[in-house]
Amino acid sequence: QVQLVESGGGLVQAGGSLRLSCAASGRTFSMYAMGWFRQAPGKEREFVAAMSGSGSSTVYADSVKGRFTISRDNAKNTAYLQMNSLKPEDTAVYYCASKNRYSLVNYARESEYDYWGQGTQVTVSS
Repeated sequence: QVQLVESGGGLVQAGGSLRLSCAASGRTFSMYAMGWFRQAPGKEREFVAAMSGSGSSTVYADSVKGRFTISRDNAKNTAYLQMNSLKPEDTAVYYCASKNRYSLVNYARESEYDYWGQGTQVTVSS
């Protein structure tokens, strides 16, 4: 059974940083792209970032480009989201997800991800 467990969320002041982790088990981690999504209160879940299985390709939402960095350590079966220069509008529950294939095709489409973590809360105070 595939499991994804996020950690690293919390409360931070605007301008601060957090690093989220997503520990995966139950499938060959390096064979699947990984993504991060977020859902703010009263809003739909939205794409944040994704990385191909090898880590050679990445994509970001415009709202986080230049501030967030997605990475992965295939030896540790773990994906990361480094978030810098955080803003109050980054406040959301953040989810990691395992894509149903190696590549980043249709990376922003939730239906392309077949396993999801439980989410971790990130709150940015002004």
